[in-house]
Amino acid sequence: MNRGSKAAVLVTGGAGYIGAHTAKALHERGLLPVVYDNLSSGFRDAVRWGPLVHGDVRDRVALGEAMAAYDVAAVIHFAGLIEVGRSTARPDLFWEINVAGVTSLLTVMRERGVGRLVFSSSAAVYGQGGRGPLEAIPEDAPKAPASPYGDTKLAAEWMIAAQCRAYGLTAVALRYFNAAGADPSGAIGEAHEPETHLIPLAIAAALGDGPPLTVFGQDFDTPDGTCLRDYIHVNDLAAAHVAALDADLPRGAFEAVNVGTGRGSSVAEVVKAVGRAAGRPVPHSLGPRRAGDPPSLVADPAKARRLLGWSPTCSGLDRIVADALRWERDPGYGSGVRGSAGRRKSPVAA
Repeated sequence: MNRGSKAAVLVTGGAGYIGAHTAKALHERGLLPVVYDNLSSGFRDAVRWGPLVHGDVRDRVALGEAMAAYDVAAVIHFAGLIEVGRSTARPDLFWEINVAGVTSLLTVMRERGVGRLVFSSSAAVYGQGGRGPLEAIPEDAPKAPASPYGDTKLAAEWMIAAQCRAYGLTAVALRYFNAAGADPSGAIGEAHEPETHLIPLAIAAALGDGPPLTVFGQDFDTPDGTCLRDYIHVNDLAAAHVAALDADLPRGAFEAVNVGTGRGSSVAEVVKAVGRAAGRPVPHSLGPRRAGDPPSLVADPAKARRLLGWSPTCSGLDRIVADALRWERDPGYGSGVRGSAGRRKSPVAA
């Protein structure tokens, strides 16, 4: 994209955790992030780098009006539901929002002549992992989602790819692994209601703001018996979205790209890293495996380097934990808004 004219990018779900960090990255690169969000899980206070349009992604009229009002040149699509467990209980809702919402967006983009899309996908499309239990997962690994959430992400990818072939849309689907951390400025960070992510749960336990952590499973086929996951700093993830907008792709191309580091950190290693950063051990107990937890989910990031020119720069585990901890415990840091439980109110991951 040509940044010289302050081109507008519609960021659906831009009041969410990853969306807000991406809006900040767009602003810093000279683009105008136009956040389109119904605030059902995001936070108005997180919209700081461009205008907010309050609307639902299934509302084609509102989407069209937003694209016209700001002469939108491209779209980054985060808006959707993300809770894996909830998707099992309410698959209909996930299909309605995560798939029908994409249909709505694609229709309006075609009507408005907006030809570039970056889609927030997920490593959940791979299900239990790649070809081997400890192998990094390439983009052509078998797709076998283990939840309706993963099903909807894969279905949305298929739909986008079909629109690229049929109508000349150019799109990149970014398959995230484990987003974590917070912007070092302290302006925005991670909070979920309820919280389900390991690093903020471990930090809350260490600071006494939450119950002791439960480590699920110690008998996986991994070096220390606990699950391995690929943690990517949210700022690196935001940078990947900006890079995807700029990727030199022909009209009608669709590319799915992993966003990860290629390195796995175990649950036990995360617990130790949080303890080091907090200066106190993380209270925790050991529990049985959770159904459906694969032993290892680690990205092969080679395609991101090749196609997007992107590599992570701040995704070391200690850096991720330090930024997340600073966000959680320093009441005078940055300009975040604290919630009633004493934790900062911030975007929910989208």
